[in-house]
Amino acid sequence: MAPGKIAPLMLTLPMTLTLSRIGAIPVLVALFYVPGDAARYVACTVYAAAAITDYFDGYFARIWAQQSVLGRIFDPIADKLLVAATILMLVATGRIEGFTILAALVILCREVLISGLREFLAEMKAHLPVSRLAKWKTGAQMVSLGFLVVGDAAPTAAFPMSLTGEVLLWIAAVFTLVTGYDYLAAGLRYIDAGTNPNESDRDDSDADAPPMVPASTQDRVRAETARPAA
Repeated sequence: MAPGKIAPLMLTLPMTLTLSRIGAIPVLVALFYVPGDAARYVACTVYAAAAITDYFDGYFARIWAQQSVLGRIFDPIADKLLVAATILMLVATGRIEGFTILAALVILCREVLISGLREFLAEMKAHLPVSRLAKWKTGAQMVSLGFLVVGDAAPTAAFPMSLTGEVLLWIAAVFTLVTGYDYLAAGLRYIDAGTNPNESDRDDSDADAPPMVPASTQDRVRAETARPAA
């Protein structure tokens, strides 16, 4: 690209998949207002397609080396918007009710907490890698919401769709509490120590970079270095 020319929005396939996840949200929300069981199945299809893009955008970005700053920004935003919108509509339409609302609340609160923590640590150039348990949480959460979107439209005698969705949502909520605590503890350790608690997870591009040192330590080293020898 010629110097001084502004790059486009990087509409690569991974970025397109990420943005499509956001674009699917208004369609999904509108389908909640359409009466009839057929609308529920269509809504579940739209939701499932949007959820699947969460895997493929990252996969294609890695194998084609198309990672970008915009992708890292929009990918978690798209995930959280899709989950939050779906949960709110399920509660509004009574498909999540009673004590199960607490499970949904735990998931939403955790998403806000971790988003704020990641944003703060990003300013300090720290990175919290996604744990294996967090991936299981995401899987249980995505599947549970898909079941709850269909809800009572499925024949209960053949498969208890709503009950299965509620059980999986509670499992996701438990995983949410555990992973949320792990992320919060790791973030607080980083803030207290002033160094990345996951140095082994740093990108290869940062392998030769000097370790980050708290400002107070740097000032003390400068003071000791500048002190004349006795």
